[in-house]
Amino acid sequence: MSMFVPKFDSSVIVREAEAEKLGDDPVAVRLLADSSACGGALSTVRITLADGADGARPHLHRNSAEMFFMLDGAAELLSGDVVVTAERGDLVIVPPGRPHAFAAAPGSAADILVVITPGVERFGYFHHLQRIRLGEVSPESLLEVQELYDNHFLRSEAWDGRR
Repeated sequence: MSMFVPKFDSSVIVREAEAEKLGDDPVAVRLLADSSACGGALSTVRITLADGADGARPHLHRNSAEMFFMLDGAAELLSGDVVVTAERGDLVIVPPGRPHAFAAAPGSAADILVVITPGVERFGYFHHLQRIRLGEVSPESLLEVQELYDNHFLRSEAWDGRR
């Protein structure tokens, strides 16, 4: 078994006030550390969702695991064909290749720390989503960058039927 050893020399320190924030209610994303900041070890963002807001539709990452740590509130998370509700203090880790999605649970906001490892340069992906929100590019343009960000969209009956 080979082991990936990230290569970087300094600790990464990101102050909340200095983190770039994209969006606002109902979905806000704070860009914390991208892969290049920590030698490819991880990419991490903090996502805040208003009551019942959608976070990400069903997708998978072929080369990275994704961790969701609930800082506050509650979220519905798809993992494969199962939808679970995670609450404050809960941790869900989705392995590479497994379909997943997330949204704030009905009746609850959600504050989620999301970590992808090994890291992928993901800040560009979130900037792309912001351009979609602002109407600068079409939602279909995400299909053109799936490989670049290792973010492959798919359909999920389990996710579509949850509400």
